Amino acid sequence: MKFESQAVAKPYFIFALALFAGQILFGLIIGLQYIIGDFLFPYIPFNVARMVHTNLLIVWLLFGFMGATYYLVPEEADTELHSPWLAKALFWIFAAAGTATVLGYLLVPYATLAELTMNDLLPTMGREFLEQPTITKIGIVIVALGFIYNVGMTILKGRKTVVNMVLITGLIGLAVFFLFSFYNPHNLVLDKYFWWWVVHLWVEGVWELIMGAILAFTLIKVTGVDREVIEKWLYIIIAMALISGIIGTGHHYYWIGPGEYWLWLGSIFSAIEPVPFFMMTVFAFRMVRQRRIEHGNKIATTWAVGTAVMAFLGAGVWGFIHTLAPVNFFTHGSQVTAAHGHLAFFGAYAMIVMTIISYSMPIMRGRPQGNPESAQKLERMAFWMMVISMLGITLTLTAAGAYQVALQRLPDDANALAFMATQDKLMPFYWTRLVFGLVFLAGLVTYFASFFAGSKEEVAASEKPESCCGSCS
Repeated sequence: MKFESQAVAKPYFIFALALFAGQILFGLIIGLQYIIGDFLFPYIPFNVARMVHTNLLIVWLLFGFMGATYYLVPEEADTELHSPWLAKALFWIFAAAGTATVLGYLLVPYATLAELTMNDLLPTMGREFLEQPTITKIGIVIVALGFIYNVGMTILKGRKTVVNMVLITGLIGLAVFFLFSFYNPHNLVLDKYFWWWVVHLWVEGVWELIMGAILAFTLIKVTGVDREVIEKWLYIIIAMALISGIIGTGHHYYWIGPGEYWLWLGSIFSAIEPVPFFMMTVFAFRMVRQRRIEHGNKIATTWAVGTAVMAFLGAGVWGFIHTLAPVNFFTHGSQVTAAHGHLAFFGAYAMIVMTIISYSMPIMRGRPQGNPESAQKLERMAFWMMVISMLGITLTLTAAGAYQVALQRLPDDANALAFMATQDKLMPFYWTRLVFGLVFLAGLVTYFASFFAGSKEEVAASEKPESCCGSCS
């Protein structure tokens, strides 16, 4: 490592991957509950399993973003982290709060959890993705403030690069928009209106800045392409992402009552949203083709390029499939939505976290050349198992959603099937999804195994310092 304080990223990455494993396990539980409705009931009912599944997704990605930031900011700023001690303290606070919250979901009824955490003093619970008790939300804000202070002070005293400035802008936006989770109006339209200011403006707004910064940093390191070239691409990509993403929030307003102009604004700007993801794909391939070095960590390059492609497919193509108002009228809340959500979250955000882990973890373990070749081969196998199985899940859910629309929503009231009757017709798709989910779990286990692969001779070779002219830094 260039700076000793970069090592604080390691526990963040380890805990993030542990939570990722938990998210996948609960995803499999949900998948089985779609088929066997009373599976694990009453111990883990469907609504609890789903809540844990989605909350683990958000929390493990946040841990991943924080670890990525602590690793790359000192190197970009060319100075030690402002306070490694604060970074370690915030890790334990966030980890304890997250673990306690998930245990609360599993061990006590949700209404009882609200009473125990005194949610009545400032009611914020009960909304999808924002189910956390108010006391947990306050803890998240405290952690976010300490985190941004630590990172901001590091950037202020060091070098100001485009990567750092884009990253800190995304992180500040993440914290600011989370504050709307404390606003819980009685009017359902207002509630949903501002709920999207958290959920949409995270995943289709400021998170894209974080993703772009991490991708740019990784490509600089593994390709050796001039920083100026990558930074120009980054500027254009984030500008397009913000322009389309912020106004594109309107594609969620079809069903909650705002003015009809949102039908046009939401549709038009949502149709533009695939553009920055396509540009990101072109950007990644072009940087790899123009690389000036052959980095020993080849699998990190695979993750970087794979992230760009899968993000374009999941967030771009599958987002566009059902975002236009005349189409969304029929597909809203169907399995088409689930298909988009799975591929977008995995392709854009899970994969970018695994990209920076793949690049930085070997360095933090004293392997500047990357993991041994046998370990990289195992990781490449895991990469393809997870990517192919996620594409399988997405295609299966897309077909299920199209069939659902044909059975339940296109026919008139007299001929449309009831919801549960439609679900019975979708059972073959749910079985197929479960099989792909098991393959994904096997891929994740293979990924974990790659951390421990390699003979003593291979490990010793990977620990030799690499020679570099310095132009790639």
